[in-house]
Amino acid sequence: MKIKNVELSIVCGITSKLPETDRVEVAFAGKSNVGKSSLINALMNRKALARTSATPGKTQTINFYNVNDVMYLVDLPGYGYAKVSESEKVQWGKLIERYLHTSKQLKAVFLLIDIRHDPSANDKMMYEWIVAQGYNPIIIATKLDKLKRSQVAKHVKMIKEGLQLVPGTVVIPFSAETKQGREEIWELIDSFLENETEVE
Repeated sequence: MKIKNVELSIVCGITSKLPETDRVEVAFAGKSNVGKSSLINALMNRKALARTSATPGKTQTINFYNVNDVMYLVDLPGYGYAKVSESEKVQWGKLIERYLHTSKQLKAVFLLIDIRHDPSANDKMMYEWIVAQGYNPIIIATKLDKLKRSQVAKHVKMIKEGLQLVPGTVVIPFSAETKQGREEIWELIDSFLENETEVE
């Protein structure tokens, strides 16, 4: 997709009513500091569309980015960050669950996992949770540039085994630095848009 225009058009906090949109939505989930804002900026070819921060847990709302007036890219709050109180974590969890459960336009959920490490307990929980809501998450293995090329296959296998992925689950290694993986992610998003147009 050629990005003509993109803007942050809807922001939903813990108490907000979730919007009912009339466009395809694709959502991005991942634990704090996994590189979600960097990924969104790289996908949109923008430097600072999504605010990146050295402080994990920056995204505390569900942010809907309107892309070319044809779709929404939905940024879910980062999970699993220790400095947030338990009650806040629970509220974020409920917010994410409410969104996954009620959105009629959500076509796909991308789950970001740091390629350098074994998936954490929170990663596993989030994966199982997305599957339980009826989605087959697409895994984006972030921070690819931090590995040597020879290590990539081993680490992808580590993610597959660590999350016990459903057979056939797509895993896309991605680097915000080199943009490797960007094209594959857009190809998938474009395919959801095409399917939607055919259905109409």
